[in-house]
Amino acid sequence: MSTFKLNSLLEITLAINENLPVTELLHKYEKILKEELQIGKIIIFKLNAGWECILNSGFDDSLACEDGIDKKLLTIREISPSSVLPEKISDEVDIIIPVFHKDNPIAFVLIGDIDEESEGMSPIIKHLRFIQTISNILIVAIENIRLYNENLRQVAIQRELELASKMQTMLIPEEDKLPSNKHLGFRAFYHPHFEVGGDYYDVVELSDDQVGFCIADVSGKGISAAILMSNFQANLRALFNHGRELEDIVIKLNDRVMQSAKGEKFITLFLARYTYSTHRLEYINAGHNPPLLYNVQKKKLIQLTSGSVGMGMLEKLPFINKDAFDITGPSKMLLYTDGLVELIEDEGVEFGTTFIEQEISNSGSINENINEIIRLQRIEEGSASIFDDISILGLSFSGE
Repeated sequence: MSTFKLNSLLEITLAINENLPVTELLHKYEKILKEELQIGKIIIFKLNAGWECILNSGFDDSLACEDGIDKKLLTIREISPSSVLPEKISDEVDIIIPVFHKDNPIAFVLIGDIDEESEGMSPIIKHLRFIQTISNILIVAIENIRLYNENLRQVAIQRELELASKMQTMLIPEEDKLPSNKHLGFRAFYHPHFEVGGDYYDVVELSDDQVGFCIADVSGKGISAAILMSNFQANLRALFNHGRELEDIVIKLNDRVMQSAKGEKFITLFLARYTYSTHRLEYINAGHNPPLLYNVQKKKLIQLTSGSVGMGMLEKLPFINKDAFDITGPSKMLLYTDGLVELIEDEGVEFGTTFIEQEISNSGSINENINEIIRLQRIEEGSASIFDDISILGLSFSGE
């Protein structure tokens, strides 16, 4: 019998080393137990995402689907008779063999239909430790295969995310390519919480005398938010031109977000147009965090709030309030997404704009202001307080 044990262990080990599929490994294991040890029934419950039946040979299918079977088995720490199980199950099962990996249960082997009427000691009783050993080797190998495949899947996902991140970055204008002239200058900062995010800002030169700009934020995070925002960016770019009214743009964007998101997500948007020759700024704030406009000469700070609800919240926007006014004298504007003002502190989530209002209300340049905000919030250091994407768009108006 010792030769049989050695040969069986060698057969399983070689099969594992040959990277045979899990189904073939289980077949070899089943053959050894049933043909060599005359075990009539075998069932294996293994922990994957949850407890699953990975082998059922001889048992009724109802046992594999038994409600709460995992909870009944988790109390078993060593080879046990079926009497530890409820009567309904113990009628079919003779022995339970737990399989542990790093002191955690990862599988349970239930065996039944033992030949107890043969002469001498039943093979199952005589060779329980061998069965436990070969079961451990098999189950740990299957677990390693699962972990390896999961790692491959995670690597593939990571590569996809890196590619998506590069593609998304291409949709967001680089800071050194933003318009800059005697009338207006820009500073931008983009920091996704994950590889891809749902934030977006853009600057569009509408004519020699006019520039458009915006900032937007999709509800939620991750790939779905990034895909929706990419679609939104394409629509906005197609609609935003010199001759089209802001109200019309917002209405059409709302329609397209509703078609894309089906009401499951929405987008907040601040959309504005500035005319150099008249110093006229017109804007619509569609549910976005109010940008801050600070007049350096007058030392006056205002929030730009007029507008509508977010894109995709309702099939038809109930109201749209466009605001327009002249910017006189040197001024600066700060647009941002809510990741900048929603921070996790020890006592919970803190919402607040006080610190950015203080940081912009001075004679310093918008570039200096934004750098100080980034430093204070430790954004580039990976602060644990930050739990969302962060985008910042700063504007500096000369007033000329």
